This record gives sequence, structure tokens and C-alpha cells, in this order.
Amino acid sequence: MPFFTRALPAAALLFASLSSFAPGTVQASSTPVLDRIRDTGAVRVAYRESSVPFSFYDADKKPIGYAMDLCLRVVDKLRTDLKRPDLKVQYVMVTPSTRMPAIIEGKADLECGSTTNNRERREKVAFTIPHYIAGIRMLVKTSSGIRKWDDLRGKTVVTTKGTTSVAELRKMNDVRVLNMNFLEAKDHAESFAMVETGKADAFAMDDVLLYGFRANTKTPGDYAVVGDMLTVEPYAIMLSKDDTEFKRLVDRAMTNIILDYDAEKLYKKWFQQPIPPHSAKLDIPMSFLLRDSFKYPSDKVAD
Repeated sequence: MPFFTRALPAAALLFASLSSFAPGTVQASSTPVLDRIRDTGAVRVAYRESSVPFSFYDADKKPIGYAMDLCLRVVDKLRTDLKRPDLKVQYVMVTPSTRMPAIIEGKADLECGSTTNNRERREKVAFTIPHYIAGIRMLVKTSSGIRKWDDLRGKTVVTTKGTTSVAELRKMNDVRVLNMNFLEAKDHAESFAMVETGKADAFAMDDVLLYGFRANTKTPGDYAVVGDMLTVEPYAIMLSKDDTEFKRLVDRAMTNIILDYDAEKLYKKWFQQPIPPHSAKLDIPMSFLLRDSFKYPSDKVAD
């Protein structure tokens, strides 16, 4: 039985009150993020280069993806709520290591990628309602013979610096005494390249990102995503912890996007249809955890 069905019932992610997200008249207040948006006439959206299909470059180096589409819809609703139809979007490129500082230091207003909402991060930043629920697995070459975590004993494993997988892998390594050799790459693309070139035996990361790399390689059959889920990872748009009014607007926007079935339509677009830049098709059905969470939108998650 998969880890998340034993350890994290769907109800743990659900059933929070919607009252704080209820429609109503927005009262403009003096808040740091909103004031900056009003003063500059722009919303700064942080994106990733290679987090397929959430936030990545198309063939023309334009940021696209599931999370990016959701963020642009949030910006549309901010234009209405703030009565600023002229609001522009400014893009800010971030990596796993720079995404939190970008929000904390005010360099970006929304981070739209594949970032997990967990207790440690909530001490520094805030998150809106999850838009995806993933789990840590590993990508290996099909010919490697690696199929489960114990097969990594004495082997080299790469993961991406600044992600939740780093601590989880080290914990598993210690508990199971696997004596793995760890490498940390600067981004997901570099992590995948290390497996591709034989510098690492496995790339451990959230499963959906691994499927994205597998689908976009020239020979998908040469790679496999294997291993039981180590964790359950609720992805959500990240924003400042110091502006409760801005968060209220974003939460309300996400609630409307979900309850109007826009999020479900975007899910089908990015997970079940061919996507740029190579018309790859991930073909990942919506999990029951995510489908249930969309029935009762909430920013509360189980840690």
C-alpha cells in the first residue's frame, strides 16, 4: 500500500472553513506587497526554468506551465479586486535555492512553480491553496536494474539543492544504512543530466517532475520512475508572510479558480494533453487526494 494512503488520509488536507475566502468588497489597506503593487503597477511573478509541467521555458524561452497559468489567473482577479486593469506582470527567474529569498526580500510577489508547503517553510513564507500533491520517488535508467530504494545501497544519488528531498533522502539513508553517495545539483535539469551522463545512478525528486523529464527526453523508454513514495508533497503558490491582506486576496482568487473548475481544466491541459516544447504527454490522472482537496479548498495541510 502506498505511503500516503496509510499515513495521510485525504480528509487531513480538507474541511477547513471557507469563510475567510468568501466574496466581498475589498477594503484597500496599507500593506507592504499590495502597496508595492499599487505603486509600481506590476505584479512580480517568480518562475522556474525546468519544473515541467509547472513552470518552465517553452521553445522561445517564455515561462509557461500549470502553475504559471494559475498565477496569471490570480493576477487577473487581482486586477478586478484592486480596480487596476492596467496591472502588468513582471517575471523573475528563481531556482530552488533563491525562490524563498525572492519572496522574503520582496523581489517577487508570487512564486509559481513546484514548491512544497511545509511547516519549516511556513515559518518564513506563506502559501495559498495547494494546486498539486506529489511524492518523492526516483528516476533511473531502465537498464540500471534499480527498482526500489534498497537497490541504491552504495550507489550515487543526486537531488536538487534547496528542495525537501535532501533531508528525506539523508533520513532514509541513515535509517536503512544504505551508504549512498549524495550529490546536490543547482537545478532539476542538472540533476537529470547527471543520470543521463552516468554521473549519478538515480535522481530523487517529486515524482511528477521526474515524469516531466522522462516525457521530454528523446528516448523515454530508457528511463523509469521507481520506488515507493517517501513523502506527500502539497505544492502551492508561495507568497509573503508579512501581508495578510494580499494573502486573503490570493486565497480568494484560488478558491474561485478551483470552484469554477478552471484549475481542473488547466490540470487536463498540462497533465493529460501534449505540452511544449516537444508535444510530450505526461498522461497523469488527477489523484484522489487532489480531487478531494479541490472540493473543499483550504490552505491548511497536514505536515
